[in-house]
Amino acid sequence: MLNNFEIRSMARRALKGNWLIAVLVCFIYALVCSAGTELGTVIPVAGFFASMFFIGPVNLGVNGFFLSMYRGRTIRLESIFEGFRNLLSAFLVALITWVFILLWALLLVIPGIIAALRYSQAIYILYDNPDIGALEAIERSKKMMHGYKGKLFFLYLSFFGWALLSILTAGIGFLWLAPYVSMSLAGFYEDLKLNQAID
Repeated sequence: MLNNFEIRSMARRALKGNWLIAVLVCFIYALVCSAGTELGTVIPVAGFFASMFFIGPVNLGVNGFFLSMYRGRTIRLESIFEGFRNLLSAFLVALITWVFILLWALLLVIPGIIAALRYSQAIYILYDNPDIGALEAIERSKKMMHGYKGKLFFLYLSFFGWALLSILTAGIGFLWLAPYVSMSLAGFYEDLKLNQAID
């Protein structure tokens, strides 16, 4: 498998010439998540489910967008909404993983982090396999991440310095950091998938 330095290098290569659209996608996604969070605050229970029903498919579309870009395919801005073609499964993946992570986090913070890493690939798996159900995608993610949770954790950790710099720029730096992280995560999935296919 590629090491994390190589994954980030591949991510930068995939973003070359595509930074503008990648920044725009992340900005739109941030607006959607912000609106969803606000809705969940105003209408605690119904608002939460309504926001998840919208955020889930957009999350699928955005992650699929970066995965397609990483794979060198033709990308379009409107493709971030293609997750609505698989609305129910996208919603259930978002909801179920949120519940699982929350339940583990109620024990301690570390089990919650491990759970988040364990189920992190479910959205990519669903994108590649739109005909499977949410539980199947989550179960495949669990198997896929066996032995690789630490690697993904350190990939996240490698962006810590960049996050601090972004804060120092009054958040403006996140416009470039978010696509960089998203592309690196897509690269992590792609490399993990190819590696396990060979095994």
